[in-house]
Amino acid sequence: MNRAYAAPPRTPAELDALLLWPALALLLMGLVMVYSASIATAEGSRFTGNQSMYFLVRHGVFLSVGLVAGVMAFQIPLRLWQQAAPWLFVGGVALLVLVLIPHVGRSVNGAQRWIGLGPINLQPSELMKLAAVLYAADYTARKLDDMASFRKGFVPMAVVMVLVGALLLREPDFGAFVVIVSIAVGILFLGGINARLFGGLIVIMAIAFVILIWSSPYRRERIFGFMDPWQDAFGKGYQLSHALIAFGRGEWLGVGLGASVEKLFYLPEAHTDFLLAVIAEELGFVGVCVVVGLFALLVQRCFAIGRQALVLGRVYAGLVAQGVGIWLGVQGFINMGVNMGLLPTKGLTLPLMSFGGSGIVANCLALGVLLRVDWENRRLMRGQAT
Repeated sequence: MNRAYAAPPRTPAELDALLLWPALALLLMGLVMVYSASIATAEGSRFTGNQSMYFLVRHGVFLSVGLVAGVMAFQIPLRLWQQAAPWLFVGGVALLVLVLIPHVGRSVNGAQRWIGLGPINLQPSELMKLAAVLYAADYTARKLDDMASFRKGFVPMAVVMVLVGALLLREPDFGAFVVIVSIAVGILFLGGINARLFGGLIVIMAIAFVILIWSSPYRRERIFGFMDPWQDAFGKGYQLSHALIAFGRGEWLGVGLGASVEKLFYLPEAHTDFLLAVIAEELGFVGVCVVVGLFALLVQRCFAIGRQALVLGRVYAGLVAQGVGIWLGVQGFINMGVNMGLLPTKGLTLPLMSFGGSGIVANCLALGVLLRVDWENRRLMRGQAT
């Protein structure tokens, strides 16, 4: 077997500490903050049996499953991921179709995004983000010589993204649509797509987003609510106004872990979409800076590992690593922007931290693949050095 892909016993020195420890810190901090943000909701809901630790236990189970899945993903060589990428993507599309079938997909608050599997709900769009990274990297690696061609390089990927986008908008899941399109476009850009073609694509996407927003009444309301949440603080600006109150109450050092007032049935989705607002209230500006800093370091390592793989001639591995960086960076930025009132309210969780089984498992799988890219880079460099 090629030395670069052999799998002898691994030691901590063979892993990137600047990638591994920030990721684990975010996962563990997320576990603590999900518990803090969800206690009141769990105690006051018949659905949870009025058990204060309901969300903590479930999140702990999801995190355990995710870590095991990440370790398993780490064992798989990148060449096998590349071979499986088209099939994983097809499987992701099939799940997006399946979730739209009546009595199969589960609808919550008007959105049909989940497939019920007994005690858990599978959210196909979360797994599709990982599939999009793997497939877009494989497509770009195979089409490197055609990246300057509109017909050969751009059109096939555009058709695939239109199909996925149409399925996501039927749920509707506009946030996942934005993230997946960002992944595909970002990987095409990193793969060397024609600059003029890329510029035209950005313009077309901007126009399309405006049309999508303007053609949907509820999306228009979110935009107007985002511009001035205090104009209708008990209506369309309710979530954002309470998120801003949480940020204001936190000041520099926060009111203390567990002492948030906004999580007491004032701020909806406190343990999912608006977890950062609870962090801001309880841990203050310092706590938010720690979270932002950890995400920034994580994304930087994704691109550094990807760049190293490209230098070693491992195009697919490099694009996968940078694609994961785009995914975590874009989704994290959108969630933080929504919580801080910089972006319109959108239902996207904070990666690695927010409550949600499918999201946590998908994030851990991505980290496992990313660590594999780094490990193979190190093995290859050692082989070259000897």
